Formats: sequence, structure tokens, C-alpha cells
Amino acid sequence: MSRGRKAFRVPRINRSPPEQAFPAFGGYVARIDPPSDLQVYSHAFFGRSPSAAFPGLDAPMRIAIINQFYPPDMAPTGALAASLAEHRARRGDEVTVVTSRGGYVTVSHAPSRRPSSGRLTICRVWTPRLGKRSGLCRCLDYLAFFVAAAWRLFWMPRQDVVVAMTTPPFLVCAAWMHKLLHPQTRLILWNMDCYPEVAERDGMIRAGGGISRALRAINRRIFGHVDRVICLDPAMAALLEKHYGSVGRPLPVSVIPNWEPADVGSRDRCPLPLDREMTQRLDGKFVVLYTGNRGRGHHFATVLEAAEALRGEPVCFCFVGGGSQTAAIRQAIVDRNLANVILMDYVPSAQLRALLSAAHCALITLREEMLGVMSPSKLHVSLAFGLPVLYVGPAGSNVDLAIKRFGCGASFRPGDVEAVLGFLRHAVAHPEHMASLRVRARRAFEEAYCDARTLPQFDAVLTQPAEAPLHAATKLGLRRAA
Repeated sequence: MSRGRKAFRVPRINRSPPEQAFPAFGGYVARIDPPSDLQVYSHAFFGRSPSAAFPGLDAPMRIAIINQFYPPDMAPTGALAASLAEHRARRGDEVTVVTSRGGYVTVSHAPSRRPSSGRLTICRVWTPRLGKRSGLCRCLDYLAFFVAAAWRLFWMPRQDVVVAMTTPPFLVCAAWMHKLLHPQTRLILWNMDCYPEVAERDGMIRAGGGISRALRAINRRIFGHVDRVICLDPAMAALLEKHYGSVGRPLPVSVIPNWEPADVGSRDRCPLPLDREMTQRLDGKFVVLYTGNRGRGHHFATVLEAAEALRGEPVCFCFVGGGSQTAAIRQAIVDRNLANVILMDYVPSAQLRALLSAAHCALITLREEMLGVMSPSKLHVSLAFGLPVLYVGPAGSNVDLAIKRFGCGASFRPGDVEAVLGFLRHAVAHPEHMASLRVRARRAFEEAYCDARTLPQFDAVLTQPAEAPLHAATKLGLRRAA
């Protein structure tokens, strides 16, 4: 080396153990795998991630995903966040998940879940974990997570993309703060529920009142800075476009349905054992299974009337999960003497798979006024297990469109008890018809609701420049269902 030239020293990369704990504000961070050499060098020389430092290079990105819940918590949104995070980490991205330490249900039975490979950082911030005992407890949990997540994002290095989900509501505001500090960051809202529309239609706040107007003003400001909105069905996309789109800047919306791993259901097709008591209760019965949240957005009156009419017939309704309507359903069981209705709390995942394998039909419901503001998340797992879907709710929802597109069940409107009874009695009398519906249900899952189909759509959103139009199929999602 010549004497007049300084020696160039390559920065030393710290090859730390695969998993290492780092302190974080109000929580801890689990680090899986060190960053790549390219990521370290580009950050050292340019202060940016490779995709920003080397334009045009198909290099890893820095991606942050924000959601209050993450496995082993049982929340469906947590499972989706984990699927996306692990997928992008396997592709080489530096992924950071900002989440809480749990609290969707009081006791989580889900097994601990860790990424199989890739570069993934899980930052679990502190929340009081008050659970869903009351609206106040839930709001306090929401507020604590919002503040902690905003603080964490404030101190994070610039991300190429921040994906904000909607638990808690308006969490995208915390992500927007990161974008204000780093204008080059792309902000993506993964919209599971629409607020304040959910609160308005549930009667929690008055539509057009002061609170409603204030929340809509926040939304209009935020949506003006969001680079892409991911909606779950066309009805949700239409609602957001109506309220927050403008002539000068149409709302940048993509429709991507929720999903399950492609091997779910197929690996569980061999019947799993149920406990003796449950086996006796379900033996010889046509089992209609409802799983997950029994919250105020769902409709049960029609189903309970049908159950009352079916007393003495070989049909059993099994409700597994929890929610604000649980007490009302339990009271209806007692008042109407519904021995053919089983009400259960959340169960371990192995028992849930056993119930899904033993069921003959999946039940999904939605209140009429909730069309577009929320989207039932039970569809994809039901189809994964090849369960025909009995849907009681408004036309135009994600479930209704799936049934019309794939012929994988029956769709009825709330109050149409006779139609529900006709479907169930025909199903009991004609098992060969249900067998054909099962085949269609699994085919629907494989064609539209498994990760092999949906994650590439998400990849297109994450990697597409903000100003470039997306491919029409990705933008419209299930357009054939419309």
C-alpha cells in the first residue's frame, strides 16, 4: 500500500448469537439473525438501507410492522402479521415487528411461534394487559400500546416501509410520526376495521356528532399521507374511497383477503381425537361450527331461532371463542332449552383443529350495518379445512362474494330463518351434496385464500414505488367476485 494513502478498513461485523435480547422502551426486543453485510455497509456509508442507498438494486428493505398482537397471542391479526413478517424476513428484508406482550384473551393457549429463518426483530413493548373485560380496560390497553409504539418508532432508523394495522384504532397515526421524520418512508395501512364507522354503527358514538367529526378529520389528514391502503374486500374499499378519497387524489387502495398457510387443513385431514365428552355430544350429529369472536358486529338471532326449530333433529351448533355477545347467547340457550347448542371458550390450537376436522359446516355471521366496516376473519381457516360455509349476513361482504364466486356454501340474509333451516335439512339428507361443497371449499382456499396466493400480492404492494400504478389484478383483488 502506498505511503501517502490511508488504509481502508472494512467495518467489522459483529456476528452475535442468532437470538439476542436488547432493552427497549417499556419492553424488550428479540433479535433473530444479524443483518446482512450489505445492510451493514450501506448503513455505515450512507446512513440508509440498501434499497435507498443503491437505487435500482434488488436489495433487502427495512420494513416495520405494527400491531398490538403477535404470536403466541391468539389474535387473528397477530397470526397475519407474523406470516407477513416471516415471509419478508426469509426474502432477506430486515423486518421489525412492534407489538405488545399479549392480552387478546386472558390466557393464551397458542404455542410459542418463532421464525424459521431470516432477519426478524420482535419488539414487545409494555402494556397493562387488562384484556377485554370492559371497554375501559380495552381503551387503556390501546392507549398504552399506542404511546409505547409511537416512542419506539420515533427512535427507529429510517424504514423503507412501515405497515400499520388497525389494532388499536388509529395506530397508523404512530406510523405517520415516523414518516414525518423520514419523508422517504412509504406508509401502508393494513385496514382490518374502519374507524370511526365501527363505533358509529354500533351506537358507541353518534354519527355526525362532535367525536365522529373529529375522528374523521384525523382520518382525512392521515389518508392524505398514506401511500397505500390494504382492504379486505371491495365493500371496505368502496366505503373508504367514499369518505376519504378525493377528485385530486383518489385513495390508493388494494384489496387483499386474509389468509392461512397453504398446508393448513391438508395436513390435518386425518381426524384428530376429541375428548370423550365432546365426542359423545357430537356423535351422529351434523356439526355447524362457529369459531372466534362473538362480538357486537356479528348476528346470532337468526341462528338461534334456527337452532330452536331444529331441536330433536340431528344438528348441533358449536360456538368456540369469546366476545361481548357470549352472555346473551348463554342466556338464550337456557331460556329456549337449546340442548343442541354448545358454547365454549377459546381452546388450545390442537383442540380447535380437532373441532374443525370434526365439523360438517362453518357458520359465519355479520350484522347488516357492519358491511364494509369490518370483515369476518373466519372464512379462510374454514375453507382451509374444506368446510362449506353457512353465511348469515349482508350481501357484498367478503364471505358472500367468496360463496358466489366458488359455490362453496350458502349465503342468506339476517332474519331468513326458513332459508337457513332448508339448507341444513338438505345438508343432513344429502351428504353427497355436502361432499361436493367440501371439495369446492378447499379449492377456493387454494385459489384465493392461502399464503401462496396472497403474499405475492403483498410483495407487489411493498416493492412497488409509491408513484407507480399497481397491476390491476392486485389493485382490485377479488374483482371477479364483484
